[in-house]
Amino acid sequence: MFLFDTDIISHIISKNPSSVLCNRLNEIPPEYQFTTTITVGELIYGAYKNSLKKDVLLEKLSNMVWPNIKVLSFDKPSAYVYGELRAEMERKGTPIGEPDLRIAAIALSNRMVLITRNVKHFERIPGLSIQNWLAS
Repeated sequence: MFLFDTDIISHIISKNPSSVLCNRLNEIPPEYQFTTTITVGELIYGAYKNSLKKDVLLEKLSNMVWPNIKVLSFDKPSAYVYGELRAEMERKGTPIGEPDLRIAAIALSNRMVLITRNVKHFERIPGLSIQNWLAS
């Protein structure tokens, strides 16, 4: 199962999405495609922040993304993973941002592969499986 980070979904709805990424998505059955409520919030925020393209971005999300991908919440198992990770990373002096840590906790608690371009950021998280489908 695959969990798509915000940067990947942003790329999907961009003007020129990568054909490699689109082909890869088409190979994965919809029941294996997920994102998080954190990503939903970040994407909606991004759309509203860009007032000139807001309507276009919201329409693309409504028509292209939401019908084809399941959304996971930050639930109790994710919260436990998050708490442990945050404490461990702070102890090591390698903290990452709150939203990304929550996304990683959801991926770990659901045993999913996180699909992101931000590999260097997420690779600091122990046990997290990461793939970059936009890497050449």
